[in-house]
Amino acid sequence: MNIKVAIAYKGSNYHGFERQKNAVGVQNILEDALHKLTGERHDIIGCSRTDAGVHAREFVFNFHTETTLKLSRIVTGLNHFLPSDIAVKSAEIVPEDFHARYSCTGKEYEYIIFCSKNRNPFYENLAYRYAYPIDENLLKNELAAIVGKHDFRSFCGQNGYRENTVREIYAADIKRVGDVISIKISGDGFLYNMIRIIVGTLLEINEGKRLPGAMAEILTAKNRSKAGRTAPPEGLYLIRVFYD
Repeated sequence: MNIKVAIAYKGSNYHGFERQKNAVGVQNILEDALHKLTGERHDIIGCSRTDAGVHAREFVFNFHTETTLKLSRIVTGLNHFLPSDIAVKSAEIVPEDFHARYSCTGKEYEYIIFCSKNRNPFYENLAYRYAYPIDENLLKNELAAIVGKHDFRSFCGQNGYRENTVREIYAADIKRVGDVISIKISGDGFLYNMIRIIVGTLLEINEGKRLPGAMAEILTAKNRSKAGRTAPPEGLYLIRVFYD
C-alpha cells in the first residue's frame, strides 16, 4: 500500500524535516516510529523541506508498506511512539503513483510576529518577538506586489538558486489580533528561505529602512542583495498543503 499521512509538529527541537546525519530531523523520528510500529524500515517522502526551527500545522508524507495494520491503528500507533512535539492527524491509502512532494500543487505558509518588547513564555520559540510597532496597511500594500506569477530570484537564499525561480503567489495578506501579527502567503511553490526573506524585507520597510513600493522594485531587480534580511525561523509555519 501507499499511505499518505498528515502530521503537525513544533520544529524547535529539530534541524528541519529532512533526515540528518549529524543532527536530528523530523524524518529521523518518524522513520524510527514507523519501524517500531510495522517492523519495516521505510524511506518516507515528505511534501517539503523545512528549515531548522520552522513548524508545521499540516505536513504530508507518504510511504510504501506491506503492513496489514488498519489505518486507524497506524495513526494511534505512531502517536504512541512519537514525542509530544510531533503528532499524526490522519492516514489514508492513496494511488501507487502518489508522491507527497511531486503530487503537491501548492502550499500555504503563515508567519507569526509577537509585537512586544517583553518576552511571553507562551510565544517563546513559536513566534518572532518584534519590538517595533507595525503598520499593517503599509505592509498589506507591499504584499500586493508579490501576488501573481513573478521571478522571485531576489527572495531566494544564496544556497537555493535554481534555474527556474518563477513562482505564482495565489494570495498574500496580513492581519492583527491584539499583539499578534499574522502574515499568510499561498502559492504553487516556494524557493529556499523565500517566505522568511519576504517577511524580513517587509519589516525593513516597516522600520523605514526602505521606501514604500520597495517590494515591487526588489522583484524586478532579480538580485538577492537588493532584498532585506532573512526573518528568524521560529515564526514560520507550514499550514496547508494542496493536492488535486
